[in-house]
Amino acid sequence: MPLSRVVLAAALMAMPLALPAQARDVASGITEDASMAKAQHAQWTRLLAKYVHTSDDGVHRVDYGALKANGADRAALDAYIARFADMDLSGTNDAAFAAWANLYNAVTVRYIVEKYPIGSIKDGYFFGGPWKKIMVAVGGRNVSLDDIEHKILRPKFHDSRVHYAINCAAFSCPNLMAKAWEPATLDADLDAAARAYVNNSRGVSVTDRGLVLSSIYDWFAADFGGSKQAVIDHFLKYADTGLAKQIRANPKIRSYDYDWSLNDTE
Repeated sequence: MPLSRVVLAAALMAMPLALPAQARDVASGITEDASMAKAQHAQWTRLLAKYVHTSDDGVHRVDYGALKANGADRAALDAYIARFADMDLSGTNDAAFAAWANLYNAVTVRYIVEKYPIGSIKDGYFFGGPWKKIMVAVGGRNVSLDDIEHKILRPKFHDSRVHYAINCAAFSCPNLMAKAWEPATLDADLDAAARAYVNNSRGVSVTDRGLVLSSIYDWFAADFGGSKQAVIDHFLKYADTGLAKQIRANPKIRSYDYDWSLNDTE
C-alpha cells in the first residue's frame, strides 16, 4: 500500500476514538480540544509544584513571598485565571469540578499574594472574611469565591470531598496540593486528599475524652451525612488502621477547632 494511503488509513482509524471524547467535553461544558484534557491545568501545576512545599508534619505550606517577588510567575498566574473568563463550566462532570476547584485555589493564592505579608486571609475582617468580595470572571459573568463554594461546587456536585479540594489559605485547611486537579485522576486524588487530612491532627485528633475535629465537620456537617455518626463513618472510610481502631474505641466527638493563621512557609 502506498505511504499516503497508510497515513490516511491510520488517521481514519484514530477518528472514532478522538471524536467521542471531544463530544463529551463539549457536552459537559468544557470546550477545549479533548486531546489537551489531561494537561488542561498544566500551567497551574507548574506554579503549585514550584511554590507549595510539603513538610514532616503533613502540612503543605505556600511560599507566597517568593511568588510575589517573581513577576513572570505572577503574570503566569494571572494568565491562567484569565483563561476561565470565556470558558463554559456549566457541566457537572469531573472536568467541570476540577476546573472550578483549581480556579478557586488559584484566585485565593493570587489574593494572598496581593495582600502579602499578612497573618491570615481573614485579616481586616471582624466577622467572616473576604470570600464574597473576591471576584473572578467565568463564562462571561463575575462570580465570587463564596459563589464557587456555596452556589456551585457544594450544591451541584454533592460530593463531601469538595472540602478537601478547595483551600482557604489557612493552617487548618486541607492541603493545597502540589499539583492541579485533573479530570483523569480526580477521584483518586480526592480520596488521597481526604486520607491525608483525616489522618492528620488538623482533621481528627484523638484524646482520652473523645475526638477533637476540624470545624469543617461542624460547619458543613450536612455535606458529610448530617449526623455525628455519619461524620464518624466518613472518618472510618479514610482513616488508617491505627486511627480507625482509636475512633471505634471512643467515637465521641468532644469539640471542634480551626486555626486561621496563614499556611505560609515563613
